[in-house]
Amino acid sequence: MHSFLNGAPADPPLPALLPPPGDGGRWPLLQQLRRLEPSELEPWLRALEAGSLASETDLLAVLADRLEGADAARLLVCWLNDHGPGGSRFGAPGEAEQLALIGRRRHPACARALRQAVEELERADLPLSAALLPPLGLQRDGDDFPLLARLAGDPGSRALRRGALEGLAVGLSAWPLAPLRQLLERLAEDLDGILAAQAVDLLARLPAGRAGLARLARRPLDPAVGARLHRRLAAAAASPLLLVVHGRSEGVIPPELLELAETLERRRGAPVRFQALTAATAVAAPAGTAMGNRPPWLLVPLLLLPGGHVRHDVPAIATAWRQAGPLRRLPFLGAWPAWQRALRAELAERAEQVQVTSVSNGLESPRLLHHPVEGELGQRYLRHLSKVTGAICVASPYSAADLEALTLAIPTGALPLTLAANRLTDSLGALLGPPLLQRPRFRALLLELLGELP
Repeated sequence: MHSFLNGAPADPPLPALLPPPGDGGRWPLLQQLRRLEPSELEPWLRALEAGSLASETDLLAVLADRLEGADAARLLVCWLNDHGPGGSRFGAPGEAEQLALIGRRRHPACARALRQAVEELERADLPLSAALLPPLGLQRDGDDFPLLARLAGDPGSRALRRGALEGLAVGLSAWPLAPLRQLLERLAEDLDGILAAQAVDLLARLPAGRAGLARLARRPLDPAVGARLHRRLAAAAASPLLLVVHGRSEGVIPPELLELAETLERRRGAPVRFQALTAATAVAAPAGTAMGNRPPWLLVPLLLLPGGHVRHDVPAIATAWRQAGPLRRLPFLGAWPAWQRALRAELAERAEQVQVTSVSNGLESPRLLHHPVEGELGQRYLRHLSKVTGAICVASPYSAADLEALTLAIPTGALPLTLAANRLTDSLGALLGPPLLQRPRFRALLLELLGELP
């Protein structure tokens, strides 16, 4: 029981008492409804379901604001029954507003009703089918991603495709990230400029969205979409990179690494610095690193083995830089699956070229020559690398005596596990070929991997 006038108790108003639109008494009664408990609205729901009460926008606004859970789903189903197959033609004034009002509640029953309606109406190409897709996305049910992705990506009704993409937009955090990113990158090249522009905007909202934008920047896009992409890229500032490398004597950085950094700075629009482990002094964090409005530095160890440098020196460098500001440390390069796959491809290609055969009829396993590593972690990594690449890992010290022995024992087709030029490639380049960064496959991969970092 409630008090509506002068504090006197009164029974909840009944649907039959609701004046028609335009009547002066309609608004006060709707205000009474707004103060009712959800359980007291049952007669109004039943009247709508029975068709004895018209689903006017003002009434739906009050009920949608008060009803939750299964009752909100009943209101939605009632409306869909009036506007779906066999119901009235969707598109009359106020109907889109009604759907926006009653389709905003999240509940499994709401999701089921919307999904069923979409599937029934999809082939009819009715305006309602496109209007239902944003409320469906708002349910944030991961099971709806395949339907929304298909409708957005497949050729068909422009309204349906745009409605599906809007559904993906309002439920963005609920969808599987990898297929969503692939879909948006494909839609950014679509002939529908509005669809393509919205796909670019959504890519920018994804975690590490700058990577997807950077990939798109290398593709031919519609000029208007390309301009939008570059504005998004400019707003998503890339983190500066601190590349930890072994370096040569006295901290000298090999030319191939310097050229890599120069290309990365142009591509990312952000600084790239080196910390050579052979340098006498560490590189200090630049002034301004601690400023909160700048993205954090990314420390990327361009090291191929989990030796002492990775286990001890890299954490020490990270600790020193964090004293000046935020820094995010990435795993060493040799642990990246994409890098390991590239090693496997290079070894397979090299073995095919030289057609190495063993004495006992059959192909000889390729060799990976690496600097010796100590400890169980290093040995586990080498066993993993051997399993991934199919190669036999051979420790290869770089002393003059060791290099001379290697010259006699090295098998044809061996690959040096060195990123940039060092004593091994200097001395045995004729047998081993150049270091990895001087090979097109690895240079292109490293530019791609580092270029797409946040």
